[in-house]
Amino acid sequence: MLRLFEPQENSLLRIPGLLFARERGTNWYPLLMLVWSIWLFITPLYEPQYFKHWLWPTLASYVLFIPLHFIVYYRDRRWVTPCALTIAALGYAVTPFNPGGQSYMIYACAYLAFSMPPRRALLTMCALLAVYVAEWLYLEWAILYMFSAVVVGLATGLMNISFIKRAQANAALKLSHDEVRRLAALAERERIGRDLHDLLGHTLSLVALKSDLAGRLLHQDPDAAHREIAEVSSVARDALAQVRAAVTGIRAAGMSAELASAKLLLECDGVVLRYVVDDRGPDGHLLPVGVENALAMTVREAATNIQRHARAQRAEIAFAYDGDEAVLRIADDGRGGAIVPGNGLGGMRERIEALGGRLRIESAGGQGTRIEARLPLLG
Repeated sequence: MLRLFEPQENSLLRIPGLLFARERGTNWYPLLMLVWSIWLFITPLYEPQYFKHWLWPTLASYVLFIPLHFIVYYRDRRWVTPCALTIAALGYAVTPFNPGGQSYMIYACAYLAFSMPPRRALLTMCALLAVYVAEWLYLEWAILYMFSAVVVGLATGLMNISFIKRAQANAALKLSHDEVRRLAALAERERIGRDLHDLLGHTLSLVALKSDLAGRLLHQDPDAAHREIAEVSSVARDALAQVRAAVTGIRAAGMSAELASAKLLLECDGVVLRYVVDDRGPDGHLLPVGVENALAMTVREAATNIQRHARAQRAEIAFAYDGDEAVLRIADDGRGGAIVPGNGLGGMRERIEALGGRLRIESAGGQGTRIEARLPLLG
């Protein structure tokens, strides 16, 4: 099994900026991250009388830093550690001429978080910064500036370590969701297979028996043969109806899987989900397939929005029938507020209205969000 940050995976999955960039189809994030290197050129200007020869060493180091920076972002994982250590070396070399060289140490700490396990990365950061502190003390410069470099370097590295752990947890959670859906579908297929085996085995045996009997009676007692043939026809029609009902049961897996997945998603994020579902209509039959799919997708989109945007503590899902309509209600106690276009709401509304249904969304600030979807059971 490939791990999230394995070199075989696209290297864009490694750095938060490029994960961000990949999700949005942009490639400007590595350039944006170069903004912080401006301190290399600003810091010595605060004390020009002490740092008179800073420019050329700084420019020479920057020429080396730029390709290292882009290698970290665009090459695979095995390049990150040597690039980070080389950038730290640039910091050691430039600092005697320019105290802004501490920027290189911060970049090095940021990159190390993505090149090794968290504990080893933290120890490596501390070792690099300890050497830098020793150099700073040897140069007898103000402790305050050195202290800020150490704090920012460690904070940046720890932030990136936290990002990695969250990304790994999200990847594991997504795999769990997929597994829930797969297991629900597998269990449903197995149930349908058992039902069909029992149903068809009995029915076909009966059809074969009565057909043989009708064949023997055809010349001896035509009326009895016709009765047997009529019974075969009746048994076949009844079996067809039962097969259709059994196969229709597969559709229940859609709603069941989405509810299980929603509960897993929200409760892993600290949101308590309670749901009540009436899975059979007024006539005892299951939902039509189109209605089932639309409502299942509504549950998925709503759960995703609650997890990403609502900041809720509790959520409820209720499904029931109101006359000839299927009614799905979803509510949370999150922050509510203005409904932002997108977030899956547009697709949710289109699916519901395409089947002649209605979607109502209420989202008052501080009072959570309530969604009600109504779909007619008859076309």
